[in-house]
Amino acid sequence: MMNKKIHLLFVLIAVTITGWLGCKKAYNPKIVSSAGNYLVVEGVINTGSDSSIIRLSRTVPLSSNLPAQPEKGAVISIVTDGGINYPVIEQGNGIYKGAVINSVALVKYSLKIVTSNGETYQSDFVTAKNSPPIDSVYYKVTGSGINLYADTHDPTNNSRYYRWDFTDTYLFHSAFDSYGYFTNKPKDTVVGRFPAQQIYQCWRNDTSSNIIVNSTAKLTNDVVSGNLISSITSSSEKISVRYSIMVTQYVLTTDAFNYYQQLKNNTQSLGTIFDPQPSELPGNIHSISNPSEVVIGYITAGSPSKRRIFIDNHFLPNWQSDSPYTGCLLDTDLYKFTLKNGLVINQVAINIFPGYHVPVLPIAVPDGPILGWSSSSPACVDCTLRGSNKKPDYWIDASY
Repeated sequence: MMNKKIHLLFVLIAVTITGWLGCKKAYNPKIVSSAGNYLVVEGVINTGSDSSIIRLSRTVPLSSNLPAQPEKGAVISIVTDGGINYPVIEQGNGIYKGAVINSVALVKYSLKIVTSNGETYQSDFVTAKNSPPIDSVYYKVTGSGINLYADTHDPTNNSRYYRWDFTDTYLFHSAFDSYGYFTNKPKDTVVGRFPAQQIYQCWRNDTSSNIIVNSTAKLTNDVVSGNLISSITSSSEKISVRYSIMVTQYVLTTDAFNYYQQLKNNTQSLGTIFDPQPSELPGNIHSISNPSEVVIGYITAGSPSKRRIFIDNHFLPNWQSDSPYTGCLLDTDLYKFTLKNGLVINQVAINIFPGYHVPVLPIAVPDGPILGWSSSSPACVDCTLRGSNKKPDYWIDASY
């Protein structure tokens, strides 16, 4: 997530980098310690047909192993320069969702935040920038996987500064398809699994973590071609069955573009003395209660454009994915199993009833009763431990 990049930024700013290319002696720069409790504001004021999604969190010290802490209990509103307020309602875990805004030309927008401890923050008023349509999203096969690209253009030559993010979804399968499940109603037993209860096929989502920006300000025509959005390695589980990516494109003001470009330089390009060095990153969100307080983030406004594509493994080279189910094996659980000492035990009751094993296929003789079940651990059978078995509304099955 982008907020992880932002949280590290202020540590990087505090690092003094010295030394020369030919130095033999290692230099360990001193990192300034900080309580690291800055408010981080992420999101876009969406003036199109979708809701605005705002994420609030707090940074943590570099020495801490804790993730960024969500800022809960805040009261947020989108304010226009004409005094109209749109509420942004808390959804949980630091996520806030606003009502759909009916955008009006020449209106400027600001985000106002009152935290649970009574502190007030507000962004500068910004002009809404509407994105032209995305012309295409496509992929190219490389020697190590696939690269995904987006093309766009603005015939009015008024956009010039762009940012993209994405959400991708992929279909995956667990190691074994389970045809039975344990139930204690009406009695402890294993019964057949209905299709709606399947746990073999699941979907999993991921979001972009890198900052993706581009500018046509130095070009005659406002055209972006072959802009790299993401790369997926050939061994990734994401493209082992069927994959989809939804790319969202935003148009930025010059100041917003400079902010994201600086953020990208400070968080993604560091590594050698030839890379851009950490620098101060002024955002457009300020503390009203304490003007000297550092607030991290930059609020923009506008109507983004979106485009989704699907990619099937069927049309990719014969790559071998790194499956998390490597090493999964089937076991056998019988209702009556005789030990060497002659004692008969119920392996189904011992292993399947408590949930140590998940039944896969029934074991039976022709025209006879079920003697037991082949089985495996939940991690090898139940795909819902890693994703959702509910097909997303936007998902389109392969047609080949």
